[in-house]
Amino acid sequence: MGRKHSRAGRGPLLVLLACALAVPSATLSDSSAAAQTQADCISTPLEYRTAWEQREVRCVSPSLFGTTHARGSASLYPSGFWYAWAGSSTNLERYLALRNAYGDNPPKVGIGILSYAGYPGLNDWSVPTNLAVYTLPVGVQALVPSFETWFRLLDEEFGTSAAYPLSAQTDLVVAYSRLAPHEDVVGVFEAVTGCKRAALLKGKDPSVDIGCNASFRGALAAAGPSPYTTGESKSCFQNFASGYNGPRDAAAMRAVLFQCQDVGFLNTGVGLGYNTYANPFVCKPASKQSVRQKYTGREFILPNMNFDALPSQIDIELELGEPSERGFLETGYCSTGCKHLRPFKKSADHRACHCASGSAGRRSFRSISTQDRSLSACGARHEDRITQPRRASRRPGTG
Repeated sequence: MGRKHSRAGRGPLLVLLACALAVPSATLSDSSAAAQTQADCISTPLEYRTAWEQREVRCVSPSLFGTTHARGSASLYPSGFWYAWAGSSTNLERYLALRNAYGDNPPKVGIGILSYAGYPGLNDWSVPTNLAVYTLPVGVQALVPSFETWFRLLDEEFGTSAAYPLSAQTDLVVAYSRLAPHEDVVGVFEAVTGCKRAALLKGKDPSVDIGCNASFRGALAAAGPSPYTTGESKSCFQNFASGYNGPRDAAAMRAVLFQCQDVGFLNTGVGLGYNTYANPFVCKPASKQSVRQKYTGREFILPNMNFDALPSQIDIELELGEPSERGFLETGYCSTGCKHLRPFKKSADHRACHCASGSAGRRSFRSISTQDRSLSACGARHEDRITQPRRASRRPGTG
């Protein structure tokens, strides 16, 4: 999900947490088993709140979405945004797993959610933040935020325009599609725009001082202010279309999406989340995790709207703690509060693990049942078995 530059940086599908109930095939048909499984999943925001409060790990219906937002906001994203970023039911399941495993250490839950949703700059993030869980109005569809989805939306809104040449779109997509296993999307962003990776990860704004090339800088300037400040997405796109006089290349395309719709430097362009911090579900320090292990959940975009326009919605306050408590972003979540990781039950249907969570001197053992212990919310001792995207190529969503 979003907040991918100034406020955060988001098939090949990441692993879904398994639903807790296994139905023997000898007693129910496949269709009956599927119906029972669906019935067991959380399907309303109120049910999600109950599971959160009780620290349950359950499957979540695809009809539910989640977006992180500044506490007190009236809309999913700041009002100037055309589209909001949303996390999928996959993400919502993972958030329940974080709550289950680290509920006695709230900053790991709150910061872990923001990291999973694609926020950079979390070492000193201090904005009070909530998680909204909601359903969509009838007729509103969530879209996969690929680059081509964005350009199709622009064509539909403003008419086919020479502002976004197909050749430049192609160059942008190809750049993000040809990553070697050790290369990530931040490196692609640097290759396309010139903006230095190290500076971006330190929170520096794009400028000539950090190496951003002329096309990228010129497109940012022409687009005008971001909707995070005084801008508005549609005006931003129109400003670029009419006011940018430089080459309409891949760097310019990347700039206008960055500025106008929060498609930040952590965005993958394929609907999967990504972050450079330690993945909460891989039991290694960030420096030891592979690029593929740092991909997170599924993300979507949907029309930005006020909370009172949603059919149903709940808000969960995230506890972020103090910056001094966030060493796990680099050292890994399992390095503190979850050191004792071992299976305690095995069967044909389920495997489970338990982990010690909580502050020093206090342990709270909580079980998490999954189809495979490598998928446990306690962190993955067998992390190499985790299913990952086939190629490294996801909110702003923020989800």
